[in-house]
Amino acid sequence: MSGNLLRRVRVAEVERVANRIKRFRLVDADNAPLSEFSGGSHISVVMHAGDRLLRNPYSLMGAPSDTSSYQISVLNVEDSRGGSKFMHENVSVGTELEIGQPLNLFPPAKLAKKHVLVAGGIGITPFMSMMNELDGLHSDFELHYGVRSLEDGAYCKYLQSRYGSRVNIYRQDQGQLIPLERILGDQRLGTHMYVCGPKPMIDWSLQTAKLLGWPDENVHSEQFSAPPPGKQFLVKLARSGREVIVRGHQSILEALEENGVDAPFLCRGGACGQCETQVVACDGFIEHNDHFLTEPERVSGKKIMICMSRIQTGSITLDL
Repeated sequence: MSGNLLRRVRVAEVERVANRIKRFRLVDADNAPLSEFSGGSHISVVMHAGDRLLRNPYSLMGAPSDTSSYQISVLNVEDSRGGSKFMHENVSVGTELEIGQPLNLFPPAKLAKKHVLVAGGIGITPFMSMMNELDGLHSDFELHYGVRSLEDGAYCKYLQSRYGSRVNIYRQDQGQLIPLERILGDQRLGTHMYVCGPKPMIDWSLQTAKLLGWPDENVHSEQFSAPPPGKQFLVKLARSGREVIVRGHQSILEALEENGVDAPFLCRGGACGQCETQVVACDGFIEHNDHFLTEPERVSGKKIMICMSRIQTGSITLDL
């Protein structure tokens, strides 16, 4: 089954909240209530950028029970494939967009005794709704948020004002680093850690937790990665007999959608496993850019995550 049904929304508010970061408040185009969501959820925003159709996932930041509007924050990425640039340059108050229904691949563990949240940069966004939910449940949590500077870090003052000593800000411009080893080494049994931010930070956090003996089931991460560009190649669909060209700036999923092929997806970031597709044949080298397949599965060459991965040259035949 492919991604969820789309809903028309209107941009009700745009605010610059940090260097290169804007907050967008979205309301239903017909002023109907929006769907409730849970802390850590995200939506996909559909953008029509010229002849290109872009779908970018963004974390929902407001109160999960607030059905009057959704709030997202968008970092203007320097090497953007077009989505963040489009949001910053083409979207203003009154602009209409399409969004998918909320999905949650990063929920807080219901049975956790305590929640340790580790954020870097724009990775603060899923924790905005998560903290709102945890605070309403009177759950024990603490946030450790690394920013380049106060000008680059979004919502620092708001978070400290609302949650007080539970929020810890670390400023790179003042030489401050998150003392993760000390933080994770001083937690009671039943504590869960959640991390979101740049890939190097996520990798470091997961490795630190592993070295300190944290159980895998107590460690959670989320990263929305964009599929990297590459050279043009050919996708052959074994079931329908169709052939689709994947251009250098596209993912396989985007090329299939452009050609009217219904393919499975949810997160579009190589994390959920929904778009896992069997490889029937391949005469090129598969570049696995997902966060889902195991190393043995990648080496086998029998599976590919079509939202993120591609081949260098040649053609690939998929079970679609």
